[in-house]
Amino acid sequence: MPSHHKAGSTASLHDKLHTDKHETTIDADVEEQPVEKFKHLSHEELQKQLTEADEKANQSWEQLLRVQADMNNMQRRVERDVANAHKYALEKFILELLPIVDGLERAVAAHEGEDSGSGSLLDGVNLTLKMIYAAFAKFGIEQINPEFQPFNPELHQAVSTQADPTAKPNTVLAVLQKGYLLNNRLIRPALVVVSK
Repeated sequence: MPSHHKAGSTASLHDKLHTDKHETTIDADVEEQPVEKFKHLSHEELQKQLTEADEKANQSWEQLLRVQADMNNMQRRVERDVANAHKYALEKFILELLPIVDGLERAVAAHEGEDSGSGSLLDGVNLTLKMIYAAFAKFGIEQINPEFQPFNPELHQAVSTQADPTAKPNTVLAVLQKGYLLNNRLIRPALVVVSK
């Protein structure tokens, strides 16, 4: 029994030594391979390969910087678009509401100068308009009423021109329909009559 144990031990020791020797040979080959690869190259060839590798690294770095810049620009664009969507989300609603405001203002203008008793319908319309104007101000909506001001083509739309010796040329003589800005962006130009 002991001799069998010894034989097994010797065989396993022999296997272990053979495996270690084989691994050592492989490790030596791996370590020598890079050196062997470059032994036959001249100094100029090595310099050329180093320069090419450096250029590739620079190109990759520049490409990475461009991709990063594109991502930053895209992120800023998306943030701006989201901010604008929040800022101008009311535009369609306001455009639907403006004809109602125009109608209320025409009703008040038609009865201007009439003697109204307390609690009259006209007082109610005026109060409603004041509430609407307050809501407009709260949400960044400004009214453009440029009567007797210089004509501004960015904010006004000239419907007609009229000769008026008392007014300077390009002065707004009458406002047919008030314009509106939403957060300083024009949503409806004022329709005006301009002096010649």
